[in-house]
Amino acid sequence: MATEQGKAVVFLVDDEPIQNEMLKDYLDERFNFDIRTFESGESALREMNLNPQIVVLDFHLNSHLPDAQNGVEVLKKIKEASPNARVIMLSGQDKLDVAVDSMKFGAYDYVVKGETAFSRMENIMNNINELTSIRAANQSYKRVINFLWGAIGVVVVVSLFLVFKVFRRY
Repeated sequence: MATEQGKAVVFLVDDEPIQNEMLKDYLDERFNFDIRTFESGESALREMNLNPQIVVLDFHLNSHLPDAQNGVEVLKKIKEASPNARVIMLSGQDKLDVAVDSMKFGAYDYVVKGETAFSRMENIMNNINELTSIRAANQSYKRVINFLWGAIGVVVVVSLFLVFKVFRRY
């Protein structure tokens, strides 16, 4: 999930280059991510080997290339290639059915483009970072608990062995 520098990889996928650059600049000021921008879903899909932690995906990706896949089609393929990637759908449409469809196919959240979109995106990314940290801590705790149960099991078995050995003498 991270590059060699230890930074989480974030993909910004929007066929509007200005939107991509503005969001990249905004996020660069607030996070220590390795942010990659793409103007089509197809180009982002070719780079899924980078295992992005977060993908910000425009709902309408075919405004410049009519044969390009739309956001939901790309979302499905991203989730197939990298099920743990958190995909945030970004759209100019404030329609409930569009948001529901996005979530149904695995989007983590849905953000409507507008004056609060970037700050909303920042909040979502903070939540994803917290969730990732909590899950990592949870995995560490599980390993420690499993180790302790194993150690307790060994102590119990050794204790029983010693008790039976002592009682055999009598």
